[in-house]
Amino acid sequence: MKKNIETISIPSFIDMHVHFREPGFEYKETIETGIKSAIKGGFGGVCTMPNTNPVCDNVDTIKYILSKAKKYKFTIYPVAAITKNLNTLELVDFKKLKEAGAVAFSNDGLPLEDEETFLQALKSEELILSHCENETKEVETQIKLYKKALEDGFNPRLHFCHISKKESIDLIRDAKKHGLKITAETAPHYFMFTNEDVDNSGTYKMNPPLGFEADKRAVMNAVMDGTIDVIATDHAPHSNEEKLKPYFESPNGITGLETAFSLTYQTFGLNIALEKMSYNPRKILRVLNTKTTKIAPEEYWTVAPMLFESKCKISPYKGMKLKGKVINE
Repeated sequence: MKKNIETISIPSFIDMHVHFREPGFEYKETIETGIKSAIKGGFGGVCTMPNTNPVCDNVDTIKYILSKAKKYKFTIYPVAAITKNLNTLELVDFKKLKEAGAVAFSNDGLPLEDEETFLQALKSEELILSHCENETKEVETQIKLYKKALEDGFNPRLHFCHISKKESIDLIRDAKKHGLKITAETAPHYFMFTNEDVDNSGTYKMNPPLGFEADKRAVMNAVMDGTIDVIATDHAPHSNEEKLKPYFESPNGITGLETAFSLTYQTFGLNIALEKMSYNPRKILRVLNTKTTKIAPEEYWTVAPMLFESKCKISPYKGMKLKGKVINE
């Protein structure tokens, strides 16, 4: 006899940080499989990063991504590159790309470390999603550049991606205390794991890498006190063969769309999950997304990566029993 599952309807989640790999790397993920993975995870919209091939630095690529999303009746918010081809210092045409549908700009995959170029990007007054790899150093520098843009009479919009380290969090918290309207995100793997969990395969390999226990605690505290505004997934699938290579040969990135809600919900509760995954992303992106999703708050389920909609079936959460399940009808 099938048991009755108590469900509630909530605003769908918006993921500010995913890699759907298409165009160019369809063997890792496609827009179709990425969308299916997002829907299964309860997401009503996602921001796709620009490190595709060709790079999303042009109108045609944005139109391609949007047309694919429309085919599957799903909302993708394309993020365009800050600089041409990601690996130059030539700024893109922000106005033209925004008109084509870009909601934000990021050099995800290749951090923009040139200070003058980054300052000019901030002065565009478009939303800049900062991909930091040398995390704390870049956060410190970019906060200074944000202040400089303010002093020069601009209204910069700066959002820090995948924050993972205590020192970075301290800098962001201090900046916010001094009135800077910057925002920041983390991902579930940074409050679930530490470097002690890493094995010899690429299963736990991502960039920024997992930190120490003190970093994990700092991330959790920052989620709870509002220093971190958003929980995104940084869903970054690779082929199963790539991820199972030895750690130092494996590429960075893990899948996250189908586990993010449950990990956040069981760690922080429903109110924080909604704030960080539904309400704040909408505010920061300035989008109106009225989609809803159903969840079973008391339902437990076991992570089985082979059942993922994502092409990548490798997950550090394999076998974990999680509370709170997205219910697809």
